[in-house]
Amino acid sequence: MAHHKSALKRIRQTRKLKIYNRGNKKQLREAIKAVRTATTFDVAKEALKKAFSLLDRVASRGIIKKNNASNKKSRLSKVVSKLEAQA
Repeated sequence: MAHHKSALKRIRQTRKLKIYNRGNKKQLREAIKAVRTATTFDVAKEALKKAFSLLDRVASRGIIKKNNASNKKSRLSKVVSKLEAQA
């Protein structure tokens, strides 16, 4: 266990950020899953819009890297475009 006041503060801050980041990542995973499990193009398009917004927000806050967000957006777009082709 830490003995210095600054180290104890760092532990508190890290714990708080960990909870915050975990919540944001959970939201992101749910949004991505909604896009992947959508059965119709219209539903997928709406879910994609929400997922893009979340990806941009999470990337701008540094929870995931910007290239990671970009790659996820690209893959999700492919999923939705396949649904559009089927419709």
